[in-house]
Amino acid sequence: MDEFKACILDYFPENILIDVLSYLSVREIVRAGRVCKTWKRLVKDQRLWRVVDLTWKGVTSRILWVLLRHYFGCGLRHLRLRGLLLSARGGAFLSESWLRTLSTKCPRLRKLYLQHADLRGLPSCKLLPSSIQVLELHGCELPRDFFVQSPSSLPQASSSAGAQQQQNKGKDPVAGHSSGIGIERLVLKTVPSFTDQHLQSLTSWEGLRELVLCDTFRVTAYGLRSSAAKEGASGMEGLSRLKTLELSITRRQGYQLQMASLGLGAGWPGLVELILGGKEVGPGLVCASRLTDLKHLWLTSCTLSETQLVRGCRMLRGLRRLEFLDVVFESRQRATAAESEDGEAGEEDENNERAEGGDAMVENNEQAEGGDRTVEDNDPVPNLRRSLTDLMPSCTLVFSKCSVQISTD
Repeated sequence: MDEFKACILDYFPENILIDVLSYLSVREIVRAGRVCKTWKRLVKDQRLWRVVDLTWKGVTSRILWVLLRHYFGCGLRHLRLRGLLLSARGGAFLSESWLRTLSTKCPRLRKLYLQHADLRGLPSCKLLPSSIQVLELHGCELPRDFFVQSPSSLPQASSSAGAQQQQNKGKDPVAGHSSGIGIERLVLKTVPSFTDQHLQSLTSWEGLRELVLCDTFRVTAYGLRSSAAKEGASGMEGLSRLKTLELSITRRQGYQLQMASLGLGAGWPGLVELILGGKEVGPGLVCASRLTDLKHLWLTSCTLSETQLVRGCRMLRGLRRLEFLDVVFESRQRATAAESEDGEAGEEDENNERAEGGDAMVENNEQAEGGDRTVEDNDPVPNLRRSLTDLMPSCTLVFSKCSVQISTD
C-alpha cells in the first residue's frame, strides 16, 4: 500500500505532463511551478512558452520582468500584451530595457500583439525585436516618429549596433534584418493617433507586404495617394512592395469621413489583394477599376445594391476572386405601375375563374406560386451572380454570412 501513497503523476513521462500543462493559462502555469521541484523544472520548458497571452487584467511591468527573466526563452514565437492605457493606475508599461532584453532572450519571436498600450515613451519602433514579422496594434497611442526607419533619433544605439553587426557577422541568424525593419504584416485597428505622416514613414519599410487599416480615422485620401507605389526618378517609390491592403471604417456613426479609399485612384501598381469594409466600400469600388494588378477583392460589413455593385465591377475584368463577407444586399425595386397592373390583371382572372366555377384549391396554389415568384424577384443574389458572371467570367464569387434586406413596402 505504500507504493500507492506516492504521487501518481510521477509515473507519467515528462512529455505527457508538458502536454497537460500546455492547456493551462500563464497564471496557472506559474502557480503549478510552486508545487514541487519537478514541476518547477517542467514549467520552464520552452514548449509551454511558444504562444503567450498576457491580455488579461492585472499585468504590470513587474510581472513582465519576472516572466522574461525566469520563463521566456528561445521558444517564444507569439506574444500578446495588454497595456495600461485604459487603466486607472497608468504608468509605464514597455520600457527600452525590457524590449532589449526581450530581443536578446527571444530571438525567434515572430508575432507581437499590443492592445491599449501607450507607446509614446518609445522613440522608435526599431526598439522592438528585429525578428518580428507581424506587428498588430489595437487601440494604442503612437509617437510622431514611431515608424521612422532612419536612426537619427538613436545615434548612439545605431552606432553601437553597427559595430556589433560587423563583429558578429555570420554568427547571428537575424543579423541580416538588423539594418532595417523586417516587419512584413502591419495591423492597425482603432489607432486614433495614426496619421498620414505615419503612413508616409512606412514607405521606407522594404519588407512590408500587407497593411491593415481599420478605423484609422485620420488617414486621408491625400495621404494614401502620396504613399502609393509609383515610378520615380530612381525607380519605384512609395509602398512599392505592398501586396495586400485593407481599408475599413465600421465605427463612429455620423463621423465626418475622410474617404481614404479615394486614394486608390493613384493606381497602386503591384497591389494584388484589396479588402474594403464599412463606409470605405462605396468610394473604394469607384477607384478599384484603376488597380491594374488587382486579383482578389473582399467586401465586408456593408450594405450594397445590385446596381452599385455591377457599376463598380464593370471595369474589373482581370479579377479572379470576389468575396462578400457579412454584406447586406438591398432587394430589387419593382415598378409600382407594373405591380398595380399585375394586381388588377390577377384580380380579373380570379373573378373569371370563380364565375366559371373553377376549383378553389387551384386558385390557392396559383397564388402561392405567385408569392414565391415575388420573393425570388426580390432576391438580388441570383441576379447578381448572373450579372457578375457575365462581366467577369473567370472570377470566383463567394458569399459568406450575407443577407437580403427586403423593405416592408
